Amino acid sequence: MIGNLKPLEIVLIIVVILLLFGAKKLPEMARSLGKSARILKSEAKAMKKDDADSAPASTTDTTAQQPPAPRTIQAAPGDVSSARPVAEQNTTKS
Repeated sequence: MIGNLKPLEIVLIIVVILLLFGAKKLPEMARSLGKSARILKSEAKAMKKDDADSAPASTTDTTAQQPPAPRTIQAAPGDVSSARPVAEQNTTKS
């Protein structure tokens, strides 16, 4: 679809977007989108890590282990304003 667009059509689309959202809002929207993508990526990595950590732990004795420290996921390295604790859900499958 994009391969069929001519340069004039692309310029017109960009002008319409600028008119609709304004030049001030576009950088804010791009920053917000990037931040959301980083949060999604970090959450997905944390879920994969939790799955990998929980597989060996299920075969060992859980009474001898100490409870894990609460985890904090950050949106970006060094960004403490958006850091929040992760709620751990302890569900057992029967």
